[in-house]
Amino acid sequence: MSDAIPARPERDRPWVMRTYAGHSTAAASNALYRGNLEKGQTGLSVAFDLPTQTGYDPDDALAVGEVGKVGVPVPHLGEMRRLFDGIPLTGMNTSMTINATAMWLLAMYQVAAEEQNPDLAPEEVAAQLAGTTQNDIIKEYLSRGTYVFGPEHSLRLISDVISYTVHQVPKWNPINICSYHLQEAGATPQQELAYALCTAIAVLDQVKNAGQVTEEDFGKVVGRMSFFVNAGVRFVEETCKMRAFVQLWDELCRERYGVTDPKMRRFRYGVQVNSLGLTEAQPENNVQRIVLEMLGVTLSKNARARALQLPAWNEALGLPRPWDQQWSLRLQQVLAFESDLLEYEDIFDGSHVIEAKVAELVTSAREEMDRVQAMGGAIAAVESGYMKQALVSAHAARRGRIESGEEKIVGVNVYTSTEPSPLTSDLDGAIQTADPEAEAAAKRSVEEWKAQRDQSAVDAALERLAADAKTDTNLMHATLAAVRAGATTGEWAGTLREVFGEFRAPTGVSGAVGVVAAAGQAGDELRAVREKVRATGEELGGRLRLLVGKPGLDGHSNGAEQVAVRARDAGFEVVYQGIRLTPEQIVRAAVDEDVHCVGLSILSGSHMELVPAVVEGLAAAGLADLPVIVGGIIPDADGRRLKEAGVAAVYTPKDYGLTAIMSSIVDVIREAEGLTASDADG
Repeated sequence: MSDAIPARPERDRPWVMRTYAGHSTAAASNALYRGNLEKGQTGLSVAFDLPTQTGYDPDDALAVGEVGKVGVPVPHLGEMRRLFDGIPLTGMNTSMTINATAMWLLAMYQVAAEEQNPDLAPEEVAAQLAGTTQNDIIKEYLSRGTYVFGPEHSLRLISDVISYTVHQVPKWNPINICSYHLQEAGATPQQELAYALCTAIAVLDQVKNAGQVTEEDFGKVVGRMSFFVNAGVRFVEETCKMRAFVQLWDELCRERYGVTDPKMRRFRYGVQVNSLGLTEAQPENNVQRIVLEMLGVTLSKNARARALQLPAWNEALGLPRPWDQQWSLRLQQVLAFESDLLEYEDIFDGSHVIEAKVAELVTSAREEMDRVQAMGGAIAAVESGYMKQALVSAHAARRGRIESGEEKIVGVNVYTSTEPSPLTSDLDGAIQTADPEAEAAAKRSVEEWKAQRDQSAVDAALERLAADAKTDTNLMHATLAAVRAGATTGEWAGTLREVFGEFRAPTGVSGAVGVVAAAGQAGDELRAVREKVRATGEELGGRLRLLVGKPGLDGHSNGAEQVAVRARDAGFEVVYQGIRLTPEQIVRAAVDEDVHCVGLSILSGSHMELVPAVVEGLAAAGLADLPVIVGGIIPDADGRRLKEAGVAAVYTPKDYGLTAIMSSIVDVIREAEGLTASDADG
């Protein structure tokens, strides 16, 4: 018998491992990044706060309550320096989740890198930078809501960044076409494939038509396109979806754009696995969900992610702590370094089951792509509301399946009995609290920054930016000049707002298909609530009116849209005006529409600032008795404080039954109006 030990196969290089992180201040985020890199993370993924993402400085009225909540505030070059202090940018691969202000953040990143390398020419520094700006504005109109400008001007900014980086920053991915947020908004795998690829067509056509890139260099543009994809728990289907993406992208690049180099046609994508499916109930179950989702984008070598970031098990509860993020990083490392996954060729090649599912997805995605292209493309499908309505309808269908029990969520609608969890024995300690002083610190930073700069240089740089914006000049050059002069994020965006104007995307609620025709127990429950709504309305002399409001800069409107659709289907008259409203605007709408209840949706963590402002505003308007309810990712301690401040009810992700919520809202209205519960229920 031979005693030779067989050699193991050579392993592939693992994907770039990231953790999506950033909060409170640039200094605190820098410490977090350094710690994560020491733990073996191989790339950075920066989360910016909502004022930075939507082009406001921390001292702007619209930034109240939002500074440092869902990411790090970077209002000027000084904070960009602090964010990457001690992290050599010419040797780092950095992903920045930024869209409307992507050009501005990339310019600050480039200048910060130049300052780190004073012995090199700016062109030499730029040539070494590697990373990604998300820069996909179309999905912002559909799901995430951090758009600023209309489609025409947004595409111009995207095109300018792409054209600039192809020539000046050749290792940079100037855009991530994001199907991630489409799935979060309810997209089926077919819709995710189709709408992402239609977005890519819109962007590439814009670059081609802008004429800043020669025909000879256009293959480089295609080669630097990257995608940011979602992976759900149905990991076999997700594997097939990724193989379908590879096939469809290769066809598109070859047939529509004539790209002959196979390397330039490679489908390059990064992943954040699904956060929508993480549950507040029995949150320890989220760990195995995350692992299964990770498998969907790593098992197939021919469709494997190039970069991966995993959420933490407790993200449905609040802001993860460094230990929670470390756990998610370790999940990646165990798969990459302990398993034998990277030792084999594609394990699905030749599987007739996989081939059949991929073919099915490809066929249905092509059909939906053709439908969108026949409308005039992705921009036309956004402006008409078609894609938004399709996503809201798909999301409503999924919610209906969960409520009926057809789609089972362990710990939520099945197997709900549980032993006490040591992970959540101290719920308030199981998450990290954003620094309450972050907003004040950011305001001081802007004040000090403005005091030390040359204001005349800033004025001249912003005048140049405005002038260039009125022509077809590439705006990246004027933007770099504004960074070097010392302009702020709010000043850059404000200058372009004056030239381009602002935009409000369709909500998709009015045309969405709900669950009116639901059968079985779910249908019976909805009919009972409809009768309860009707009866209470009659007692009060008219139809019940519910105002659904999104205060602050949080653009994640999926929950608000689903509440609005179900409330409509339950018989309420619904007032929903979309995202980014001030507390004053919500109070005005409540007065003007004479509503019976105000429902606020906040997912950014700014509930303790914005909700009391609405309650106080209603009292000042003579509506102190008008009930206010709140939904969002709200820790228990905050929920108690909100109720003490006068909020009638607080709903969190564990309250998944929308029909039950509608019944609860009627009870809230009846109590506020002095009606007995038995009158409507009996």
